[in-house]
Amino acid sequence: MPLPADAGEAQVIPLHRPGRERPPATVKPVEAPVVSLPGQTAPEDEPEPDADVVGKALAFLRGRLTGDYAVDEFGFDRELTDLLLLPPLRLLYQKWFRVSASGAEHLPSEGGALIVCNHSGTVPLDAVMTALAVHDEHPAHRHLRMLGADLVFRTPLIGALARKSGQTLACASDAERLLHSGELVGVWPEGFKGVGKPFSARYKLQRFGRGGFVTAALRAGVPIIPCSIVGAEETYPKIGDIKPLARLLGLPYFPVTPFFPLFGALGAIPLPTKWYIEFGEPIETGSYSAEDLDDPMLVFNLTDQVREAIQQALYRRLAQRESVFR
Repeated sequence: MPLPADAGEAQVIPLHRPGRERPPATVKPVEAPVVSLPGQTAPEDEPEPDADVVGKALAFLRGRLTGDYAVDEFGFDRELTDLLLLPPLRLLYQKWFRVSASGAEHLPSEGGALIVCNHSGTVPLDAVMTALAVHDEHPAHRHLRMLGADLVFRTPLIGALARKSGQTLACASDAERLLHSGELVGVWPEGFKGVGKPFSARYKLQRFGRGGFVTAALRAGVPIIPCSIVGAEETYPKIGDIKPLARLLGLPYFPVTPFFPLFGALGAIPLPTKWYIEFGEPIETGSYSAEDLDDPMLVFNLTDQVREAIQQALYRRLAQRESVFR
């Protein structure tokens, strides 16, 4: 159910102190002079609390306690995402990785689009940083509906937070439903092959699968936007893989980096590399007919076109980069 219209507005109640009535209008109140000692400045008025922020916080708490808040059919909780999930990620985005995003003008202000990104970094932080770039850098502040692997949703707590933040399973049916409803959808076709590749293979795109993301975009008639991410590869340089431990834990890999697991929890802190996220020019799909959707060569060619656009953008950005950390 939607929140009441006045849920986010705070009411200001005038303060009245008994025994201190205002002087009659005919009597001019006498103001005591303010005496400042040498080197002392006059006291300034204390800033008033932001009524809008306080009002939103109170409305949020009231909605959580009463159950009066809205989620969509995929479990996306827009209010919780904006107030609780994005702020800590924004610290990583702005202060730790110092992300520089470009090409946000290629993202549509309304309507569906499919954003296709390279995947890397051992831990998939690139996905959430891309979602934050879409939300913060575009004037419309749209949310990116990310398609994730089933492992994400099987993981306790992380799976629930993923659903709340708008993520859903990486399958064609969910992707098409989101695109048809006018959402921005993010996909990382390399999957675990990309995010878990060794450091020696950094910035070399892995196979993009069978092109299922292209088929979803064709059926929805939405543009495909290539997105290249530089900087994520060096956050956790993967130099080894403990396969028996990975099988025991049900993980696709158990990474060994220069600092993990040697230094324990401290080794799990990502390196503060400088990130660049670039949204490329859209590749239109609306001009194809219904008969074209069953053409495997069309899907193959579009998949290769998107992959090549991302790879060339990576090479261009790497040639311009001065250092991993700036």
